[in-house]
Amino acid sequence: MTELDALFSPITIRNTEIPNRAVLPPMGTGLCEKGGRVNDALLAYIKRQARGGAGLLISEITAVHPTGMVAPKQVGAWDDDFLPGLKALAENMRAFGGKAAMQLHHAGRESFYMIKKGKAMGPSAVPSLVYGQAPAEMSIEDIREIVAAFGTAAGRARKAGFDAVEIHGAHGYLITQFLSAISNHRMDEYGGSFENRSRFAIEVAEEVRRNVGDNFPVLFRISAEEYIKNGYTVDDILGILPQLVGAGVDAIHASVGTHGSPAGVTSAPPAFEPGFNVWRARKIKEAAGIPVIAVGRFNDPRPANNAIATGDADFVAFGRQQLCDPDFLQKARENRYEDIRKCIACNQGCIEREMFEGKSVRCAINPETGQELAYPEQPAAQPKTVWIVGSGPAGLIAAYEAGRRGHEVSLFEKEPEAGGNILYACKAPHKEIYGDWIRWQARQVEKAGVPIQTNTKVTADMIADAKPDAVILAIGGEKIIPQIPGIDLPHVYDAWQVLGETAAPGKNALVVGGGLIGMETACFLASKGSSVTLAEQLESSPVPKYTSHGYTLHKYLREKQCIFRFSTAVRKIDTAAVTFAAGEQTEEVSGFDQVVLAVGMKPRNALKRDLEKSGFPHTLVGDALEVRRIMESVEEGARAAWEL
Repeated sequence: MTELDALFSPITIRNTEIPNRAVLPPMGTGLCEKGGRVNDALLAYIKRQARGGAGLLISEITAVHPTGMVAPKQVGAWDDDFLPGLKALAENMRAFGGKAAMQLHHAGRESFYMIKKGKAMGPSAVPSLVYGQAPAEMSIEDIREIVAAFGTAAGRARKAGFDAVEIHGAHGYLITQFLSAISNHRMDEYGGSFENRSRFAIEVAEEVRRNVGDNFPVLFRISAEEYIKNGYTVDDILGILPQLVGAGVDAIHASVGTHGSPAGVTSAPPAFEPGFNVWRARKIKEAAGIPVIAVGRFNDPRPANNAIATGDADFVAFGRQQLCDPDFLQKARENRYEDIRKCIACNQGCIEREMFEGKSVRCAINPETGQELAYPEQPAAQPKTVWIVGSGPAGLIAAYEAGRRGHEVSLFEKEPEAGGNILYACKAPHKEIYGDWIRWQARQVEKAGVPIQTNTKVTADMIADAKPDAVILAIGGEKIIPQIPGIDLPHVYDAWQVLGETAAPGKNALVVGGGLIGMETACFLASKGSSVTLAEQLESSPVPKYTSHGYTLHKYLREKQCIFRFSTAVRKIDTAAVTFAAGEQTEEVSGFDQVVLAVGMKPRNALKRDLEKSGFPHTLVGDALEVRRIMESVEEGARAAWEL
C-alpha cells in the first residue's frame, strides 16, 4: 500500500477502463480559432495537460449548436466540418495513456456573446443573473432541435475518437436553466414541478445515448446544488438521479453553483476549504449507484486520495490545480510533494481573464499555461550573466526561468526575506495561501541553483562595475503617501506597518483608501478585533464584487460591521479627531485611536532613472513597470527570462 493507492487505482465506466481516478475537468481556454476550430495553440495546451498523467481528461466546453456558444473562441461540434480538429484534440488528450471525453455544451442565456447577437435562448424570457438581459423563450421546436443537437454532437465525439462524452448540465447553462425555478417559468411539460423541469435534461441524456450506442460511456456534469437563494438543492437532484441513470448516464460529475451564485463558488476562492463540496458527491453516489466525480478546490492529491478511499467519491477533479502545475501527479508519485506548485485559487488567469477580459487562459503563478507554443523547454543557446533586482513575484519567476534555461543568475533583494509585497498581502484573512506560494517559489529558485542575496540594495554603480549581460528590474512598487495634515502623528501608520505587524492593531481604526490594499488591511484589522471605518474618495471601492476575491473582501467587512465612507476624503488628522470631506460638506469624527494609510502603490523608479542616465540596458517587469496583479508580474518576469 502507498499513500495514493486509491487515487492511482483503475476503475471501469461502462466498458471503458480508466487508468486512475484523477480527472482533468472541462475548462474553457479561449485558445481555439474564432468560430470553434481546433488549432495548434489548443493542441499544445491539451497535450501539455495530458502529459501530467490524469486518468480521465474532459475537453473544454464544446458547443453542440451555434446558438449555444458562450464566446467566439469556443470549440464547436455541431457540424462534420469540425471533425478533423476534434480528431486531433482526442489524439492529443489520449497521448499519455489517459482516456478522453468530449463535453457537450449549450450556454442558453448565459452568453453575453449570444445576447449581443440577439440569438440567446432559454427556457423562459427571464434575464440572466450575470448579464441582466433576457433570452428568447424556446419553443417546443427549439427544444427538439437542441436535444437533437446534443445527440448528433455526441455521435461526432465517438467518430472523432473520444472515449466518452460528458453532458454539461451545470453552472447555470441551458440544462441548469431548465432545472432552475429561477430561470424556468414555463407552464408546459418542461416547467412547473422539478420533475417537469428535469424533462429537458432527461431527453438530452436519452438522445445522447441513442447516438453513441450501448458501449460508450456517458457522463453528466451537474450542479449538485444551485447555491443561490430559492434555488434547487441537492435533495431535489437526488430525486431525478434514477431517471438520469435510466436514460443512459454512467457517471455523475458533481459540481456546485452557477455563475450567478455568490462568492464565485463554481471556482471557489480560498475562503472555501479544499474538498468543501465532497459531501454532496457522497449523497449523489449513495443515491445513484454509479461512479461520481467530486469537485471542490483540491490542490493536493492526498486529501483527494482520502475522499476516494473513504467512499465519498470515485474520482476527484483537479481543475485549476492542473493548470497551476500539470506535473503535480507525477511529483506526488515520486514523493516530491514539496515541489508541487499549489493553486492559490486567485482566479486571475483561468476565470477572470477569460470572463471579464475576453482573453485566453493563463495561470497567474504558472507562466507556461496557455503559452505552451512560446514556452522554451530547451536551454538557451548562449548562456548569459543576468542580474535580477527584486524578489517579488516578477523577480522570483524571472530568476527561476533564467536559471532553468542555463543562464548565470544573480538575484538581489534589499529586504531580509524574498517575496516582495506578497509577504504583506498574505496577512489578510483567507490569503495565507499566497504566502505559502511565494515562499515555495523562493525555495524553487534556490533549488534551481540561483542564490537569493537578501539585505542587498543594488545601485547603478554596482551594475556598472559588474557589467552583467542583462539586467531585469523587478524592484516592485512603493507606497503612495497622501499629503494630509497630521500624517506624522504617532497614531498614524501605513498599511505595511500594520500588515507587517510592526504596529499593533488599534481598537477603533480608520483605514484611508478603499482599493485592494485598503480593503485587505481593513479585513486584517477586523480579523484582529478592531472596529474598522474605511474612507474612500470614489463612489465605491475599485475592488469589484463580481470577482471571487472582491466578493470575499466585501462580504467579510460587512460581516464584521465595517463602516464604509465612500465619496469621502480625509482632509486632516488630529490627535482627537479626523476631518472628513464629502462634496462641500466637512465633518469632524472623533474616537479613532489608529489611522492607517492604504491609498495604493506606484512604480519604484529610482534605480530605473539611474540606469537610464548611465545608458545601461535593462528590462522593467511587474510593479516596477506598472502596478497590477500577480498574473501580469509573473508573465512579464517569465518573458523577460525567455527573451534573454
